Amino acid sequence: MANSWWEIQILCDSALEETIFWRLEMFGCRGMSSEVKGYSSLISAYLPQEQAHVLDLAALALALRQDALCIGLPIPAVQWDLIDEEDWSSTWKEHWQPQEIGDRFLINPAWLPKPEQTDRIILQLEPGVAFGTGDHATTQLCLESLEMRLGSDVADLIIADIGCGSGILSIGAILLGAKQGYAVDTDPLAVKAARESRDLNGIDAHHLIVEQGSVDRVAELIAAPVDGIVCNILAEVIIDLIPQMTAIAHPHTWGIFSGILLDQAKPVADTLEENGWVVAALWKRQDWCCMNVRRT
Repeated sequence: MANSWWEIQILCDSALEETIFWRLEMFGCRGMSSEVKGYSSLISAYLPQEQAHVLDLAALALALRQDALCIGLPIPAVQWDLIDEEDWSSTWKEHWQPQEIGDRFLINPAWLPKPEQTDRIILQLEPGVAFGTGDHATTQLCLESLEMRLGSDVADLIIADIGCGSGILSIGAILLGAKQGYAVDTDPLAVKAARESRDLNGIDAHHLIVEQGSVDRVAELIAAPVDGIVCNILAEVIIDLIPQMTAIAHPHTWGIFSGILLDQAKPVADTLEENGWVVAALWKRQDWCCMNVRRT
């Protein structure tokens, strides 16, 4: 008999997407997607049946309601149903297609053949528990910032990916020519997904080191300060981590920070300035922004 999965669907204000993705990751969901529905977003997530009871799902819905009320946004509509494993797999394949991002990247689902007629950098990904498939505005902004930042002279570049999720940003940096990458995430499932993504893209494990932890783990791994930091997580977490990220930087280190709602940009920028950084550029998409920063 096929295994059963909970399919959780959430119709929400697009500004709630990042918070909902975080909640779903913490809940243990094995794959998430988002699609635009008019002025709203429809988020789908999947979880093995044995990992949650109906009361757990009700508690999740309550937490999402409280998050929306705290931010002052409309309460999301949440529903869940049981589906078979085959339906879960086919749903992913229906919703996730090759996607061009920026001028140089093509995100390609792992089950599809690599496009032959393209001059783009092909980044292979398999949907999984970790956030970062290229669908979300914050991931797109970060990849576009990376391709702008990583030009011709990147042979000696060392980058740190904090809260790496699927590893899409550090893998993108390596494919753009960075010499060395360090990717960390506090979620062991994200670490597993990032390592699988690294292998899927033919990157040597010594070239991109993926470990469980946060900035303190990067500090243990590196022999010298890093040249660049990418970080696409919640604004509140970025604010908390800025002092630690400053400690692994040198005077010319740059950073790409996203996962930041437009109304959260000022406290993030203020904390950066207090720690010796300056926002060189701020890119916006929908309700999200991406900060390109450098040391002062």
